[in-house]
Amino acid sequence: MSSQPIRNVVLVGHNGNGKTTLAEAMLYRAGVVSRMGRVDDGTAQCDHDPEEKARHQSLSLSVASFDWRDHRINIIDTPGYTDFVGEAVNGMHAADLAVFVVDAVSGVQAQDQVMWRHAERLGLPRMVFVNGLDRERSSFERTLESVQSHFGAHVEAVQLPLGAEASFHGIADLVGDGALDYSSGTSAGAAVPDDLADDVSDGHIQLVEGVVEGDDELLEQYLEGTEPSEEQLQRLIHDAVDHRSVFPVLCGSAAKPIGVDRLLDFICRVGPAPGESGPAEGVRHSEPVEVAMDASGSPVALVFKTRIDDFLGQISFMKVLSGTIRANDTLVNSRTADKERLHNLMSFTGAEHQAVSQVAAGDIVAATKLGDVRTGDTLADDSALSVPMTPPPTPVYGVAIHASAPAQEDKLASALRRFATEDPSLVIRQDATTRQTVLSGAGEAHLRVVRARLARMGIDFEIENMKIAYLETLPRPADVEAKHKKQSGGHGQFAVAMVRFEPLTRGSGYEFDSEVTGGAIPRGLIPAVGAGIEEAMANGGRHGFPMVDLRAVCYDGKHHSVDSSEMSFKIAGSHALKQAVEQVGSAVLEPVSEVHVEVPDAYQGDVLGDLNSRRGQVFGTEPGSAAGTSVIHAHVPTSEILSYVIDLRSMTGGTGTFSAQHHDYQPLPHALLARVMAADD
Repeated sequence: MSSQPIRNVVLVGHNGNGKTTLAEAMLYRAGVVSRMGRVDDGTAQCDHDPEEKARHQSLSLSVASFDWRDHRINIIDTPGYTDFVGEAVNGMHAADLAVFVVDAVSGVQAQDQVMWRHAERLGLPRMVFVNGLDRERSSFERTLESVQSHFGAHVEAVQLPLGAEASFHGIADLVGDGALDYSSGTSAGAAVPDDLADDVSDGHIQLVEGVVEGDDELLEQYLEGTEPSEEQLQRLIHDAVDHRSVFPVLCGSAAKPIGVDRLLDFICRVGPAPGESGPAEGVRHSEPVEVAMDASGSPVALVFKTRIDDFLGQISFMKVLSGTIRANDTLVNSRTADKERLHNLMSFTGAEHQAVSQVAAGDIVAATKLGDVRTGDTLADDSALSVPMTPPPTPVYGVAIHASAPAQEDKLASALRRFATEDPSLVIRQDATTRQTVLSGAGEAHLRVVRARLARMGIDFEIENMKIAYLETLPRPADVEAKHKKQSGGHGQFAVAMVRFEPLTRGSGYEFDSEVTGGAIPRGLIPAVGAGIEEAMANGGRHGFPMVDLRAVCYDGKHHSVDSSEMSFKIAGSHALKQAVEQVGSAVLEPVSEVHVEVPDAYQGDVLGDLNSRRGQVFGTEPGSAAGTSVIHAHVPTSEILSYVIDLRSMTGGTGTFSAQHHDYQPLPHALLARVMAADD
């Protein structure tokens, strides 16, 4: 059982470039559908979610499996909007080739650049499909220049268009001879027009010279005047694509569809088979291991997508990295060490599915109703083996959410858990300081989609701004004598505690100690003083924020043999903290985030200036993940970056990305206190 006839291809690119339409055109040319669906009509196979149909855009990755010639092709259609980049990256982990769909009118756009950087980081072979050449103001030549300008000199055209804009009707092949004319609706062999002959000849020579360097023998023959044959040239391109030394550019129109069948042929002839670009990189007992793409090896599968269907339940899409998986096999989840029985194996095309009995290494399959299996999990017969995936993007934008009525709380919680299972970049957490349920994601559009889905499910909820978890502490030492005395008939209440307070370094928390001697306070009642102080800290200081980072030492006091109790000394401890705050005041602490911003070098100055305006402190810069980019490291008050993702995208034309995580707490400048208090009301 060889994996050679399989091609796993992920379609990536900027939003609106026609990836889903291209997937639909592939299904149409392959005879899977008798009529092409349309994204705008909500009839495309790969946009099957109700919210995708309503918005006319992809929101999560979708798999479409079909046969083409003698190959099995698994197309992974991904969203193009920047908020859903995590879905596209997950799709890359299951693919052996990325086809970048670039718009023939706009050229390379922001998300094209972002996804190219991800493909580079993952070492994924790439090719480019220039789409929409039938549209007004489209230009293959201009788009090719844009692709070469952004992605480097190793981008090589392998086709040229016949006609332009409304008269675009076919493609000329730079690998072999001749052209294809689609005027009749299907491809038909044609001669290269005379007015294009010189361009085709020049393009062929440039292509040959771009790839022949990969074979010393053919290079020597070429220098001696012998050109490689079409078969040899295809092999050269195949090897160059495998080694990521050449990125072929094809052209067409997915909507017509023109050139789509040639793209499929090219993927089969030139695209890498599973494992050709190298084995998967795994980890066993913290040591790196290679997972060879061998159908006769031990079974290993990587879960790259989780979807929950109203009828099928949880669906786990996985790529088989090794071995052959059969229905009812039992594998072990390396994350949980739990055994998972694969009751139902299915092949999907959008929402349509069919049962399969077994799947060999290199192929993609889905299993339903597994246990605690998540995106990124490895299933194998070796519980110690895992194949890491890129972690989901760190949430950079959040809102507070709560049910409109108690009766809706369980429904809301259940729906949010479902969404987080399907989308690991969506995070739901309870903030103990602000007492809010915080819904965080990749951006404003990401959370708008969640809200729309909740509304579609009939769940009543409310959204409010996320509060900043400010804290308070004592600015300097204080020494107080706290008394609690109450007489109401019978046993009264009496306690006196003398307490010395001092601030601690950030993150130290709360410490309580006793220096009481001579039985001034009975030993069993002293801890009540500390408990009272701790309870008062949680209730908030002068400005209502929880207090932290202080040490309290009870060094003396008084008690009454009848009227003193734990409650009395607990109340005295609470009074002690309040008196200390009255004596020395309190300092408000604001959370500070550690921020890492990656931007093209052209925007570095603007971003640095903007971070400075947000009271940020830059502590380093370094080269980014791709040529011509930089990563800026800074500490920025969390309150200043609540909507930073929106501002950064605006500032950098959508090419800037960032991550943030809590760093520490720092004193809030006094001049900003009034603004903070007004916002907290």
